[in-house]
Amino acid sequence: MTGPDAKKERDMSYEERKKALRYLMFIREKRDGTIKARGCIDGRSKREYTDKADTSSPMVSLEAMLLTCAADAKEGRYVAVTDIPGAFLHADMEQDVHMLLEGTIAKLIVKLEPSLYRKFVWRKKHGKPMLYVKLKKALYGTLQAALLFWRLLSETLVEWGFKLNNYDKCVANKTINGRQCTIIWHVDELKISHVEKRVVNHVIDKLNKRFGEYSPLSTSTGKKLDYLGMTLDYMTKGKVTLSMYEYIDKMLAELPSDMNGVSKHPPGTFIQHQPRCGKIARRQSTVVPSSSSKIALPV
Repeated sequence: MTGPDAKKERDMSYEERKKALRYLMFIREKRDGTIKARGCIDGRSKREYTDKADTSSPMVSLEAMLLTCAADAKEGRYVAVTDIPGAFLHADMEQDVHMLLEGTIAKLIVKLEPSLYRKFVWRKKHGKPMLYVKLKKALYGTLQAALLFWRLLSETLVEWGFKLNNYDKCVANKTINGRQCTIIWHVDELKISHVEKRVVNHVIDKLNKRFGEYSPLSTSTGKKLDYLGMTLDYMTKGKVTLSMYEYIDKMLAELPSDMNGVSKHPPGTFIQHQPRCGKIARRQSTVVPSSSSKIALPV
């Protein structure tokens, strides 16, 4: 956001003010235990006047993910999982999208550049500061953000000599040193594999130079990796085991107490209780049908 992108309320049309999206701030704990603050836009209202086809972003399919994991194990590839922080901020916004900053966040923006933003601040009846701005970059929460970043990432990989899969546009391959290097991604989370460790590290270095401007990529390597809520276990040579025990354990631990117990309206007979499933004890497994029915079905 720069000077010309901040707007005075009186200079905006009624339609622009009506379509302006509110800014939200959340704090969450990442997989590695670090605390991350995430600012995003409440883009739900844009669904009323936005064509879904113009905002839908390709996502790696489960089948493609499983097949690449099998290839990793069979060929003994070195595998890395990496996350691009602030990924959407690298993509330019292609449409006029206005955002409304309210209260504390508006004050903080003004503190960054008082001479630049103070003149654009206006106040509601009770003195709450408000600030309209126009986005230059894709921001998390805007409907087109994921699509814009997919275009940027896929174009970057093609420039580097990778070829997108004809059947899954979130799978890219390139022959390096006579062997295949594969990259799959879901929004900003990538899995990269090649039989040579240095090839994978080189790709990560290039990604860091391209997308690590705001914050360096968060990368994990080894025989046991977390990817998209799943644990990829390559400990046995030539095999890969996938599980979601840790993800489910964390989900159960974070569920509110009022979701404990057994639901009066279970979501069908396809969910069956098991005496024990891995780490999940009987008392925990009873929560899953209850939680699923309350989330998926009207009570």
